[in-house]
Amino acid sequence: MDSETTVAQGLHVTDDSAGYDAACKRVLSEKSILARIMKSCLEEYKDCDVNDIAEKYIEGQPQVSAVPVLPDEGGTVISGMDTEDKSVHEGTVTYDIRFRAIVPGSEERIALIINVEAQNDFYPGYPLIKRGIYYCCRMISSQYGREFTGPHYEKIKKVYSIWICMKPPQYRENTITRYRLVEEHLVGEGKEPVRNYDLLSIIMLCLGGPDGENYDGVLRMLDVLLSNETSEAEKRKILQDDYDIQMTQTMEREVSVMCNLSKGVREKGHAEGVAENTLLSIRNLMETLGLTIEQAMAALKVPETDRPKYAKQLNSQ
Repeated sequence: MDSETTVAQGLHVTDDSAGYDAACKRVLSEKSILARIMKSCLEEYKDCDVNDIAEKYIEGQPQVSAVPVLPDEGGTVISGMDTEDKSVHEGTVTYDIRFRAIVPGSEERIALIINVEAQNDFYPGYPLIKRGIYYCCRMISSQYGREFTGPHYEKIKKVYSIWICMKPPQYRENTITRYRLVEEHLVGEGKEPVRNYDLLSIIMLCLGGPDGENYDGVLRMLDVLLSNETSEAEKRKILQDDYDIQMTQTMEREVSVMCNLSKGVREKGHAEGVAENTLLSIRNLMETLGLTIEQAMAALKVPETDRPKYAKQLNSQ
């Protein structure tokens, strides 16, 4: 693959957290990466070769964040489905990545609809699992008029929502958890074919680090790939040697750009942390010693140029 990949071009974004988030989504939309996630987390692909998953079973080219990824150029990411799901009453859902995949060995080429989300904030003000369930429900309901019409509910496609959580709480680090519909016999044993109710699953991949348990397989691969601490050379070596992800010149460039983006994210995060600690210190001095804002900032030797910013923040609280 000598031409510049879609991911490489997609990583040419501003050096900030928004740009880094966009970069993560584009890297994750690489078929070689998606195939390894599918093999590790989706039971339909557990016995498949990752190259077969990428080449035979992922349909089309995955799309990222509602906007078609370089639609006029070739690449290895997915454009098989629109990432926008519009509803008059429920608004618009924009998926990070959404695509179709064929179930191996299915005579009728049964398709799955798969959504992948990259999530930095594990506590956005609601349980992430509920958002995952909602996404699955939307992917099922939106099939009406597309996959089936009228009463032909037998044509509903199974959906997966896969959440890659980069900063989970410690107790969730290095874990993969699946949530799905199961049959439960309350009285008697009236069994239904699994295919008739096994229609949605949410997978939570919570990354951690080498110091925790279970740091192996797809969890380690994603942690290395998305880490803003791992060097470019180390990423390249691990992905090539341990996961057989061939790093062409263009792929090396993708990783290089992503590492540069991560440096900006770290610097921004450090600056934000310093500002937050300074604000807390000012507030503590005001409360414990009864100082004014100006007196507290003078005691902490806050630079004159920064004082208006902190004064405005404190006055607005």
